[in-house]
Amino acid sequence: MRLGILDTVGLAGTLVFAIPAALLGVEFVVSGTRPFVGWVLIVVAVLMVVLPRYVVSPSDVPERLAGKAVDRALGDDEDQK
Repeated sequence: MRLGILDTVGLAGTLVFAIPAALLGVEFVVSGTRPFVGWVLIVVAVLMVVLPRYVVSPSDVPERLAGKAVDRALGDDEDQK
C-alpha cells in the first residue's frame, strides 16, 4: 500500500503522539507498576495509527482527492503508467 505525500505527513503527525504513548505503556507493563494503564496506552497508540487509515468519514473525501491531485501533479501516481 503506497502512501501519498499528504498521507505520509499525516502519518508522521500521528506517530509524533502515538510513539510516546506506546513507549510509556511499554514502560508501565514491563516495570509492573501500572500494567492495566500500560496496556490501555499501547492499545490507544495502535488505534491512533490504524483507525485513520481504514475508517473514512465524509470530511476525508476532499483530503483524499487533494492527495491524489498532488500525486498526479508530481508524477507519483501508479495509474498513469
